[in-house]
Amino acid sequence: MANRFQIDGEEVLDGQVKEFGNSAHVTVPKRWRGANVKVVRTSEPTEQDEE
Repeated sequence: MANRFQIDGEEVLDGQVKEFGNSAHVTVPKRWRGANVKVVRTSEPTEQDEE
């Protein structure tokens, strides 16, 4: 069962987390530079880290 969060904000984007070196990132519009953001995972990851 998923948790429910209520977040007040200005704009919502749907995206996918992509590999970035030893980490991962989500791309947002350049106009968001300097803004505060929150990232919420909405599904289980499809790829697992290999250790």
